[in-house]
Amino acid sequence: VVHDVAIQNLPVRFAMDRAGLVGADGCTHAGAFDIAFLGCLPNMVVMAAGDEAELVHMVATAAAYDDGPIAFRYPRGEGTGIALPERAEILEIGKGRVLREGSDVAILCLGTRLAACREAAAALETQGISCTLVDARFAKPLDTDLVGQLARHHQALITVEEGAAGGFGSQVLHYLANNDLMDGLTVRALTLPDRFQDHDDMERQYGEAGLDAAGIAATVAALVPVRTKLVRA
Repeated sequence: VVHDVAIQNLPVRFAMDRAGLVGADGCTHAGAFDIAFLGCLPNMVVMAAGDEAELVHMVATAAAYDDGPIAFRYPRGEGTGIALPERAEILEIGKGRVLREGSDVAILCLGTRLAACREAAAALETQGISCTLVDARFAKPLDTDLVGQLARHHQALITVEEGAAGGFGSQVLHYLANNDLMDGLTVRALTLPDRFQDHDDMERQYGEAGLDAAGIAATVAALVPVRTKLVRA
């Protein structure tokens, strides 16, 4: 990848299935490390689909991109059930999308855990914690304008990715630290654990990794005071 593609900046498309955990296929087939080892390479574009509709757009984006190498990752198993677009959209390189606006915590998700982040944000709202939810779409190039905006307008920011430490969360932390955006901001990076997880039911694997909706919500709730809404009788 380095010698034959990245150095020469060739327009090679990398389609990476089994992104993240893979249940009964076990650790030999889990896609845990690609974000980290591709995200550090010059000239590389790295995308991660949050749902099957996003995958449609990313396939089209990769096919249309001729400025250098580009990769997109997608998980094993079923999609979320979202309707597929009739026509694919060519995504703007390096730009994420805001799915929900809040005021307390920014949840910045890359890829496969997007549905779990949606569920977590909805649950946190019932506890009085207002969440902004962002689908990052790109691990590289990072949407630095959006990350900076999130850092300036929230008291806490968490990144969520179904990959090993050293990937997307590290890119975000690097940018925040080098641009003096950490003052007054609490940051957490949720990744897969630093070990090889045994084969299991995928939902149990997510729970073990803290990447299910309950785990994500618990991480957020620990960062900000819970203001439970009073319900009138």
